[in-house]
Amino acid sequence: MQSKLRSILIFCACLSSGAAWAGDVFVIAHSAVTLSADEVRDVFVGDKQLAGSVKLAPMDNSAAQADFLAKVMKVDAAKYSSIWAKKGFREGINPPPVRGGDSEVISAVKNTPGAIGYVTKAPADVKVIQKY
Repeated sequence: MQSKLRSILIFCACLSSGAAWAGDVFVIAHSAVTLSADEVRDVFVGDKQLAGSVKLAPMDNSAAQADFLAKVMKVDAAKYSSIWAKKGFREGINPPPVRGGDSEVISAVKNTPGAIGYVTKAPADVKVIQKY
């Protein structure tokens, strides 16, 4: 019985530790987009809207957002929402649309000039800007 209780406690501790489940995050972009890894954060907070003459179209991935916010943006979901609420009020721009998962993000990035997103597995046929 005590062994079973210990296993349950260890499992619960792992669940409460986000780092225990965190995976890789790959920032991907349409082939027409040229960005450095240092510019990714600026794109996802609306500070960088063009890459050369290409209008950027960032998109969030609901399946990987927590890891992306922690590893790349260095903020939590509440802070990210707050950043966009202020941006919307001050500058009238909208936050990135949220896609349902990797396959939706990959498809949208391939088919949308200026698109930039993030996924949990590196796709073979899309430009990877950075792995985190």
